[in-house]
Amino acid sequence: MSVTAYFAQHWNEILQATIEHLWLVVITMLLACAIGIPLGILAARKPWLSKPILGSANVAETIPSLALFGFLLPLPWLGARADRLAIAALTLYALLPIIRNTVAGITGVDPAVREAARGMGMTGSQILWRVELPLSFSTILAGIRVATVLTVGIATIAAAVGSGGLGEFIFRGLAMVNNAVILAGAIPAAVLALLADLVLGLLERRLRPASAG
Repeated sequence: MSVTAYFAQHWNEILQATIEHLWLVVITMLLACAIGIPLGILAARKPWLSKPILGSANVAETIPSLALFGFLLPLPWLGARADRLAIAALTLYALLPIIRNTVAGITGVDPAVREAARGMGMTGSQILWRVELPLSFSTILAGIRVATVLTVGIATIAAAVGSGGLGEFIFRGLAMVNNAVILAGAIPAAVLALLADLVLGLLERRLRPASAG
């Protein structure tokens, strides 16, 4: 069966798998941003914490995906449901670019701007929310962009633990030695990654400070 014929015959299943895949990515990115951005701010504000925080995220990034799923599987709450397990593992993978870019964005703010804000009587938290985060948001968004594209790809492997998504077609196709089935998962995943990269890239350029070009 050709790829086109397979898509036409199984479009409903492919659409359902795409929705499942998108759901995994969205939940993962919300969690990764909720954890990664505060950790990045902490590492930027307290340089002595930078190495432990970035080092831990870097270690998580280097663990092979299937091995990480295996490490998390025995944990009672996570291992009880495949989607929880997948989201936890994907979140760990997404943290490094978000933390790294948050640190780069905060530390890259011109010291003269901070001094001017202090001279106006702003507190540390006011400087963070009104000066540092707005000026560094495009840099942080670049990290979120990288993490999102990475997550879309790795989420296909999460199907190995039964989390669903487009990886189901890829693993099924490999078992059947059927390229049409493999491409039914690979093509929509590639399209999702390209769309995420395009949309977040446009948003990043739109929010970049004028002085940054």
